[in-house]
Amino acid sequence: MTIVAVVAAVLLAAAALITSYRVLAGPSTLDRVVGIDSLMAIAASGLAVWAAYSDDTAVIPAIVAVAIVGFLGSAAVTRFRVRDDR
Repeated sequence: MTIVAVVAAVLLAAAALITSYRVLAGPSTLDRVVGIDSLMAIAASGLAVWAAYSDDTAVIPAIVAVAIVGFLGSAAVTRFRVRDDR
């Protein structure tokens, strides 16, 4: 299980690095929103890997909270961005 957790952590770290580049270099606001939403999904996945590795279920509410905050943040920015385009 340790090897699987290490491989998952390395892949998630690589994904976070690539996504961070997209957030920083994104030419538009919507590209940055997609990048931030992806970072939130990566963070939730990292917490899930940690929960599986440590056999600790106390992290599950944090995973749900990160997912909800990511969704609501993306929805709010998209809504206000569409409103400003009109």
